[in-house]
Amino acid sequence: MLAAACAVGVASCFAAPVGGVLFSIEVTTTYFAVRNYWRGFFAAVCGATMFRLMAVWFQSADTVTAVFKTNFYMDFPFDPQELFVFALIGAISGLGGAFYVWVHRQYVLFMRKSKTINSFLQKNRFLYPGIVTLCVSTLTFPPGTGQFLGGDLTTHNQVVTLFSNFSWTKTNHTPYEESIIKHWKTDYTGVIFCLHIYIIFTFIASIICSTIPVPAGAFIPVFKIGAAIGRVVGELMHLWFPHGMRYGGKVADIIPGGYATVGAAAFSGSVTHTISVSVIVFEMTGQITHIIPIMIAVLISNAIASLLAPSMYDSIILIKRLPYLPDLLPSSSGMYSIYVEDFMIRDIKYIFHGMSYEELKQLLKENRRLQSFPLVDKPESMVLLGSIQRLQLIQLIEKHIGRERRLQVAAIRQKEAAEKARLQSEERKRRPSRFQVTPAPDMLQRQLSENQLEAHQHSYTPNFGTQPKKSILKKTNSFTLKGISPFMGTSPGHTPYSTVTGAESRFRSAFEAIFRKSAQLQDVERNDSNPVLDTQLSLEDRPQIIPMSPSTSKKVQLPKERVCDMSHEDQKKWEEEEMQIPVEFTACHIDPAPFQLVERTSLLKVHSLFSMVGVNHAYVTAIGRLVGVVGLKELRKAIEDANSGNLPQADALNSNGTVSVNDIKEPLEDVDDSAQLVSKA
Repeated sequence: MLAAACAVGVASCFAAPVGGVLFSIEVTTTYFAVRNYWRGFFAAVCGATMFRLMAVWFQSADTVTAVFKTNFYMDFPFDPQELFVFALIGAISGLGGAFYVWVHRQYVLFMRKSKTINSFLQKNRFLYPGIVTLCVSTLTFPPGTGQFLGGDLTTHNQVVTLFSNFSWTKTNHTPYEESIIKHWKTDYTGVIFCLHIYIIFTFIASIICSTIPVPAGAFIPVFKIGAAIGRVVGELMHLWFPHGMRYGGKVADIIPGGYATVGAAAFSGSVTHTISVSVIVFEMTGQITHIIPIMIAVLISNAIASLLAPSMYDSIILIKRLPYLPDLLPSSSGMYSIYVEDFMIRDIKYIFHGMSYEELKQLLKENRRLQSFPLVDKPESMVLLGSIQRLQLIQLIEKHIGRERRLQVAAIRQKEAAEKARLQSEERKRRPSRFQVTPAPDMLQRQLSENQLEAHQHSYTPNFGTQPKKSILKKTNSFTLKGISPFMGTSPGHTPYSTVTGAESRFRSAFEAIFRKSAQLQDVERNDSNPVLDTQLSLEDRPQIIPMSPSTSKKVQLPKERVCDMSHEDQKKWEEEEMQIPVEFTACHIDPAPFQLVERTSLLKVHSLFSMVGVNHAYVTAIGRLVGVVGLKELRKAIEDANSGNLPQADALNSNGTVSVNDIKEPLEDVDDSAQLVSKA
């Protein structure tokens, strides 16, 4: 996807689908998958076609043409003797491109290391872009200093004029040629001086402008610098050979525009370390007359720039300290003598069968930057079984002690308590011995006083009559005291007549509970239809009313069944008990085949595997046992040491000298950042 997106961007900007695909392959990948080749071409062709069609539809273009169309001579575009000059342009562009990348990196590092400037810019984020924009706009103002820079031309027109196929230094010009030259000379200066000023200003301004938080490309600025350098060389060649160069009885005129195209391709290729810019130039100009000079200059500039500095994109990666895998130098002798056991990390953070949820939670808490963990059978044997992603482990803990499972456990406990209460109630309802005597003096008077007090406290009284139905009372095994209503008491109690049998009080309490529940249900139904609720109802029995705001009229419907949850103390105790249970790793996805290396894998082979497969970490095993892990940071450090001749020591990454396999289960207090980046996906 990244390569296809890069191909679409380049193809759309420069109308160069072929060059865009090749450029994306060079920039984004080290080993390219051929199956993605047609995808990149398809996306690039669609993007380039729509870009040029929109130019025809909305910019009044005549037809679909090249972006920077040129009209070089087809018969004798250049003399073979000029190839030496084109090679010289490549050498100059290679040196200039390396210097451009170095200056850019130094400027960015200076801005970052300066604490005063950095703190000031963080507090005033819009001030720096405003100052840079004001300075660049002031310097390019056409009536001012912009007259020395071609400031009255757009970027597109600047490149088109630099690619013009006539000399700016000759004496007799046509009106059309004069209309082009007037932008590159003044009453005080000539063409060569203005081109030098243009090169210096674009060189400095593009570096400064690339540091402001505004999307801007690095290709077009260096492309313009290279075109101006080539134009200067071409104009100088025309001054030295005004009548052209003679070879084999034929005279070939000097075309400064051809030198400009060669310089643009060479300088941009040296900055980006790509060869495909030559194809982009062919498609942008619409001509391949200078294909040999462009290829020679690009190859020479790339060779020189590669020896002196990294590419622009690699430099940005180094500045931002992104995971970057450098190339092994062919002259490096350590690529065969250094093995993965020499630079791997032995202090491994792992999970194993039998560990508790509490241990897993603590492991995740201590290693927040690790994105995956190796799974072993047990700490003693350390046999690697697979790896599990961090997100899977977090979901496993959440599922084990989460709200959903807690509510299920609470519901089960409530059902068990209700069942236990029912069994106890049935046990109490059994008929006692007929000879049981329960002394209850003055119980009736106390029952009456309690019932009267309770009746004053409650604002509702069930209205079911003064006597229960006779058919119901016939089923009881005790008599009813005349003159006393069974609804006067709200709690079960003993009567003075329980000396005959103890069942009467239980039947009385059962009937009163039934009548009390039915009365509460009737009150709730009345309150549902009546907006005014009884203030004496408890919070559990009264329905909740959400106050209506003037801006909304949404209704909230509460669940019909009450959600039963644990108290805070019960929840804490339950979680502590559950966290001591062993983890069931089979409930989550386990990668059964993580990328593995053996201890004696050479540095060259590790570099090739990481580059081709695209992994960012690998586990090191010995006969199936997990003994270490290696990531991009460790591999990059080993490659840099091998390129510089510093061979890493086997125990350099260990805190206590040589660490045995049985010691790797002891966690360290401070985990190095390299150990936490190895599993970053």
